[in-house]
Amino acid sequence: MLTGKMVRVRHAKNKLVPLYVEPTDESLLALAEQLLLAYRGAPGRTRGEIEDEFADLIPEGPRGLLPAGLAKLLEDRCEFEVAADHPPDQLREAIFKAAAAHRADAATAQRPVNRSAVLEQVAEELSLALTPEQIERSLFADLKAEQRVITFDDITAEKLLTRYNVALAQAILLRCTLMEVRVYAETPARFRQLFRAVKFHRLICTIQETPGNSYKLTLDGPLSLFSSTNKYGLQLALFLPTLLHCKAFDLRANIRWGAERKEKTFHLTGLDGLRSHAPDFGVYTPPELQMFADTFSTKVKGWILDTDPHPISLATGVWVPDFKLTHAKSGKEVFVEVFGFWRKGDIETHYKNLAKGVPGRFVLCVSEQMRADEADEVTFGSGVYRYKRTPLPEEVARIAGLVAGV
Repeated sequence: MLTGKMVRVRHAKNKLVPLYVEPTDESLLALAEQLLLAYRGAPGRTRGEIEDEFADLIPEGPRGLLPAGLAKLLEDRCEFEVAADHPPDQLREAIFKAAAAHRADAATAQRPVNRSAVLEQVAEELSLALTPEQIERSLFADLKAEQRVITFDDITAEKLLTRYNVALAQAILLRCTLMEVRVYAETPARFRQLFRAVKFHRLICTIQETPGNSYKLTLDGPLSLFSSTNKYGLQLALFLPTLLHCKAFDLRANIRWGAERKEKTFHLTGLDGLRSHAPDFGVYTPPELQMFADTFSTKVKGWILDTDPHPISLATGVWVPDFKLTHAKSGKEVFVEVFGFWRKGDIETHYKNLAKGVPGRFVLCVSEQMRADEADEVTFGSGVYRYKRTPLPEEVARIAGLVAGV
């Protein structure tokens, strides 16, 4: 992901226009290859060593924004480790104490501090079979510049430039307050994939069916929340590659830009040519939902679990439940949603809409860890299960039985 200082945009009145690159540009492909060469030989080297190699490729000022952004995307494809023979923080604490004592003695005796003696004393105190050189190497190994590359996930130069364009759009969306998306003329399977992606990333979203075989998605941006902003913003940015799998869409976002957070707008459509780097798996299933489905059949009797229920049209929009439970004896159906990020007003409105649209046929599972505000206590009816870490299948089934009257 690009940092805010790496984002390249121009301003057209109140609009933000990203400075996308042409992935087939020969000069840019050459630049990308130069950066890739350094990272292909990165395993075993430190971040600092790689950054020093880029000194000539990343100039100061605006001209350095593009190569710096490309290098950041390559860095994100690395796995790093702290290569130390002993925890660096423990070594620093011991060495600083020993050095202070040696300095005091040296001042009294009017002689210089013996650095090797300090290191040897620390090794003895900590019962370490380390040489002074090994201690020196481990002392600051946890600093970012000293972390060593373990592996690098390689990529072609053209795909790197394509990924850069998507990263520009993602970095802008990290500063949005509201995002509206219209998706047109997709297959039912593609629409379900999109709705699943919203659920997968736990976004605050309202879905409405609109004319012409289209849907409108209204999503809260990270800067509209009071807390969980960074985590939520990352989830919103990670949703974009799934949207890019759609052929025809129109995205409009309200952005707070710059240090003064001035109101700007950002527009993206399928005609802009951004290509998703994410695999098109077709169905998103969050790990916690998969775990819930796997354990439900073994721990709960009398209910049949459907993991792919159809979206339900309500007067206020479209609801996308995660599961459908069918009571084996009575045939009654109860829809289950494991709610994502939430605020008091959003969850209360959602509950009221479900109570009107599908009364006695829903269970909302609400995580206490994903609340995005600090408002007063929320009071619900009987169709809500509040959990701390993961929803328990037995408890969901119990509440489903209560609301369905079985």
